Amino acid sequence: MSRRIAWLACATLALAGCGKPDTARVVLERVHAGPLDFVVRGEGELRSAKSTPLLIPGQVFTTRQVAWMLPDGSPVTKGELVARFSAEQSRQDLDQAEIDLERNLLARAAKQAELDDKRGQLGVDLTQVAGQLAIAHRYANASPEAMARNDILDAIQDANYLTVRQRILEWREQQSGVRGKAELAVLDAQHNTYATVADQKKADLDALELHAPHDGVLVLERDWMDQVPHVGSRLFAGDSFASLPDLSRLEVQLAVPQIEAQGVQVGDAVELHPWGEPAQKVASRLSWVAAAAQSRSRQNPVKYLMMKASVPAEVARRYGWTPGQRFVGTVVLLHADKGLAVPNVALASDGDASTVQVLADGRVERRTLQLGVRGSSRSQVLSGLHEGDEVLLGQSGSDGAPAGKGVAP
Repeated sequence: MSRRIAWLACATLALAGCGKPDTARVVLERVHAGPLDFVVRGEGELRSAKSTPLLIPGQVFTTRQVAWMLPDGSPVTKGELVARFSAEQSRQDLDQAEIDLERNLLARAAKQAELDDKRGQLGVDLTQVAGQLAIAHRYANASPEAMARNDILDAIQDANYLTVRQRILEWREQQSGVRGKAELAVLDAQHNTYATVADQKKADLDALELHAPHDGVLVLERDWMDQVPHVGSRLFAGDSFASLPDLSRLEVQLAVPQIEAQGVQVGDAVELHPWGEPAQKVASRLSWVAAAAQSRSRQNPVKYLMMKASVPAEVARRYGWTPGQRFVGTVVLLHADKGLAVPNVALASDGDASTVQVLADGRVERRTLQLGVRGSSRSQVLSGLHEGDEVLLGQSGSDGAPAGKGVAP
């Protein structure tokens, strides 16, 4: 550091002697070849690349309340009870469905009795009309010698009336049968609906326990408020309650701020360790990098680039890592024993090319660079600069103009 300060003092004197008087101050950095280590850090969570979802039992959209459950992160075996639920609403719905069934049976019995009464009354009326019609036909066909003419005409009129009445009664009997079947069909359909509801609610009440389908570690599902279920939580059947991750396929999903994630790509080396446990390190490589950065919440506009790195199963078993743990990841963008680099603040764009301003013989000239890996604060230089070149960290005036009077560290 003392050598750098001495060099800056000498540069100040030299520039003061050869440059034109100017009030601008120029910040310089001398290019020096040395080890290059570009890294970015992110945070994330250990999770499984493949897991079995545990859905809340019961008919979809029916409410459930957690009565008992295992803690998050508990190891479970196949068939072990994970959670028990209560369903008071389903019990009330079942009671109501059973009441509706009883009412339906009573209504159907009453309707059947009413139809039987109507059918019986119509049968009596038809029998009477048939008898009267037979008598009327007998007198209507009698000879004039046997009966008076007026009696014969009256008998003919009675026969016509009774014939029409008989047809009406037969039509009413037919309509009564059709209407009765339709009314009974409506009651039967209602009965089937009530019976279906009752069966569903019975199934709901029989499905109040959640068991593990295989061995694993219980990882509770977080809701949109980032809250995990707890005893007393009201949930909906069919929603995800938890998951049983495959512990042989673990990975860490990291989130790196977009501004720092330039140049990150699949295959980059990454060093992972749990929060607060830097000694528990594992080396891995990025297996996936998102195509675009996105914000993680509405309250925070900062965008993050998501990426994943696998974790060897034997390392996770050795340290006792479980899904859900918070991890820190260090992604290595570049590691070189020797190379040149410049600060990103010194770079300017000239079309597709990157340029810097270099102080040479007391004058400023522009150099076009070929860059390698770009870090969050510095970039690797492949060509365009040499060791000992003095790079301006701030843009001066027109190229070729003398540099200003001062040099600041």
